[in-house]
Amino acid sequence: MDVVDEQDAPKASKGRSKAQSKAAFSPPLTVSSADLLVAGKDDNFRQVIYLFVKVLGRLSMCREAFGRAIGLTGSQFAVLIGVAYRQGDEGVTVKELARYVQLAPTHVTTEVGRLSRKGLLDKRPGSEDRRSILVSLTAEGEESVKKVAPFVRKINDLLFVGVSAADLSAAHATFAKLSRNSEYAVAELKLAARNDRSKRSGA
Repeated sequence: MDVVDEQDAPKASKGRSKAQSKAAFSPPLTVSSADLLVAGKDDNFRQVIYLFVKVLGRLSMCREAFGRAIGLTGSQFAVLIGVAYRQGDEGVTVKELARYVQLAPTHVTTEVGRLSRKGLLDKRPGSEDRRSILVSLTAEGEESVKKVAPFVRKINDLLFVGVSAADLSAAHATFAKLSRNSEYAVAELKLAARNDRSKRSGA
């Protein structure tokens, strides 16, 4: 057993006392809206954000798995299914399809081209506006949708156990707001990045 020098004992005690008296760090709020604070704290808000990120990551994993099941990427799967549900009798425009699947029109255009080369989609000029392109499933595309549907249904049934139509409607409303607000947030992020580059280039 070690023996503590009597002269060192007061120093050790003093060190412990200073550590014990140090105030706990109180991090600043990550959101300032009073509607999102509980008792003036943002703990609940941050827990919801962490949960959002976790769930969205898993949803992306599911989409990628659906695509792999029929030899596609996740975004190609989304475009193919989007066409299946929006083509109607005439086909769907890229603009309408992009709005439906929530992807950038340029990205949808690229994926439509790739799916067309794979023989899954058909493209033809619009009957009223020859400048627009109407997209529809080929026979092979229909078979791919029918092939993957049971897998998609099984996973979705697992994902949404205990989730009601009212829950889904509330989630839709919330994410619609977040989608709109995110446009401004992304613009602010880009501005901050430009300002950061300007500062570094000027240093």
